[in-house]
Amino acid sequence: MRERGSKASWKAQARALKRNTYALYLAGRDPRVPWLAKAIIGLTLAYALSPIDLIPDFIPVLGYLDDLLLVPAGLWLAIRLVPAAVWRDCQARAAQIEGALPHSRWAAVAIVAIWLLSLAAVGLWAYKLFT
Repeated sequence: MRERGSKASWKAQARALKRNTYALYLAGRDPRVPWLAKAIIGLTLAYALSPIDLIPDFIPVLGYLDDLLLVPAGLWLAIRLVPAAVWRDCQARAAQIEGALPHSRWAAVAIVAIWLLSLAAVGLWAYKLFT
C-alpha cells in the first residue's frame, strides 16, 4: 500500500497533468470547441509553458503561488468549457501519443514578444508616474 503523497503518486499526477495539457492543446485546435474555450486554452497553455511568470519564482512562497493557483484554475476552466465528447476524444488521442508537445519557434517568439511588450508598457507607465 502506498502512502498518500508518495513519490510514485506525484509522478503519476505529473504524467496526468502532462497528458491533460496535451489534450487541451488538441482541444484548442479542434473546430468543435467554442472560441471562448479556445481563448482560455491558449492563455492557460501560454502561461503554463512560458518561462516568465507573473510573480518570479525567486520570491519566497509568492513565487510559486501563481503557478499553484493560476495554472490549475485555467486548466479547470478550460476543461469545463470544452464539450464533453470533444474532451474524451482529445484525452484518448493524448494518451495514444504520450509524446512531447509540438515545438513552434513562432509560438515561442510570440510569447516572448508579448512579455517584453508588457514589461515595456509597465516600465513606461512607471517612468511617467515617477517623473
